[in-house]
Formats: sequence, structure tokens, C-alpha cells
Amino acid sequence: MSEHKPSARGPFEHKPQAGWVAVEDFLTETVVHPDAALQRAVQSATDAGMPPIEVTPNAGKLLKLLVQVSGARRVLEIGTLAGFSAIWMAQGLPDGGRLVTCEYLTKHAEIARANVAAAGLADKVEVRVGPALDTLAALHAEGQEPFDFVFIDADKENNSNYLDWAVRLGRPGTTVVLDNAVWEGVVLDPAMDQVNAPGIIGALELLGKHPQLDATVIQTVGSKGWDGFALARVR
Repeated sequence: MSEHKPSARGPFEHKPQAGWVAVEDFLTETVVHPDAALQRAVQSATDAGMPPIEVTPNAGKLLKLLVQVSGARRVLEIGTLAGFSAIWMAQGLPDGGRLVTCEYLTKHAEIARANVAAAGLADKVEVRVGPALDTLAALHAEGQEPFDFVFIDADKENNSNYLDWAVRLGRPGTTVVLDNAVWEGVVLDPAMDQVNAPGIIGALELLGKHPQLDATVIQTVGSKGWDGFALARVR
């Protein structure tokens, strides 16, 4: 089972409506204002032939604001890619804050490190390479301080495992964000994507019954199509 983000959503992918993309572009230009370092991260991913699956700028800005609103000082990210979302969240950290991000592929990790350094955030961000479940187990074995904020955006098959680790590596009050929680509506028709749907649905069911998680899910539309994210708090 892979531990990196899938490169495509398959034949059922919903083509974004022109209005969704136009509104997203307007909001990005009018409200979000991604800086040059963030734009560089997106371009580096394109240049390296990575799949265009990083979060949108408005979602990245939301992550930054959630880090700030939650008062997080330690952030854990599962799924790095070129470092776009890591840069957003690290920009929301206070002085002395720390972000650990897990990346499966060495090539992606190298590009992410370069982007993080170009953003002036190398002192705040640590990129760890290897299967995420191994990295998470290592963090636990090292006795790391609890994480205040966890962002999960990796292979969907392991979503439930990642949620379990978010609880184990977090503390009461830790904020957890799980991306791709709607995935073009596969929650209603798992046959649309037999690879990713079981992990997405299983994670949502876990969020609804986990004794240590209180959660909701927000649907979204935009350049990435029809999707959404789950927002949870560790009890």
C-alpha cells in the first residue's frame, strides 16, 4: 500500500465549473495574496512533473489561520509534496514554533526543503522521508512533545491510521484537519473509486464515532473540483 498522494482521481473526476475557478481566482487575488515563496513552490512542483494536487491558495491560507487561531506551536503534516501547505502553516507559527512534515518520496522532499529554505523557514520546518506510518511510529518512539495541530493529506487508504496517530501524537485540544473528505462524492458511491473511497469513508466513520475526536466536514468546490475537508478537535 502506497503512502503518497494519488496522482489522479480516475475517470470519474468532476470537471470544475468555470464559475468555481473564476471565484477562486478572484478570492486568491483579492483576499488571500500568496507570496512569492508560495508561488515558487507551486511552480517548482510543475517543473518537476509532480501532480497538481497541492491545496488551493485559499485552503492554504485557511490552514495558516487555523494554526494561528489554535495557538499551535508544534505542527505535524502528513503528505508534503513540494511544501506548499507546509510553508503556509509554518508562516502561521510563532517564533520558536516547529513543523514536522512526512514525505514518502526523496525527490519531493528535496524540492520541499529547497522551497522551505527559499521562504526563510528552514529553522521551523523538518522534512522527514519514508513511509509516513514508519515516521509517525518513530516520532512516538522518540518521545516527541505533543503536536498542537495535525494536517493529513496523503494516501487515502491509510486515513484512519493517520487519524489514530494524530490522536496518539496530539493532546486534548489538538486540531486535526483531514483533506479530501468528499472526493467528488465517492462517499455516496464507493464504486466510483475502489482504491481511495474505502479509506475516505472509513476515516469519516471513525471521525463520527471516535471517543477522542469531535469533528465536522465542510464541502468545497473550486479548481480542484468537488471536495471537502474534515475539521476535528481531540477531546
